[in-house]
Amino acid sequence: MSASLAPECNEVKERYDSCFLKWYSEKYLRGKGTTDECESLFKDYRKCLTGALKERGIDKMLEEAREDHKEHDAVNLRRPSTLEYNDTARRPLIATKV
Repeated sequence: MSASLAPECNEVKERYDSCFLKWYSEKYLRGKGTTDECESLFKDYRKCLTGALKERGIDKMLEEAREDHKEHDAVNLRRPSTLEYNDTARRPLIATKV
């Protein structure tokens, strides 16, 4: 597994990655998992990473980049797409722009 963008978050990222990979391979791919059992670990990792980005001032750079590209995103996100779904989980398998 890869390291986190913030070294101080490596431990919590590793716990989340391990949980997710196990859930994905043992349950989701076999049609037995309909909810992500690792959601609380993901939230812990996101909280750690968000704090680390804020400490480094990267959060402001992300906000500025999003603001600078708002119009471009609005155009691209408005395009309709066709989705093919896995029948059991209703999760997209393929998404294509039309």
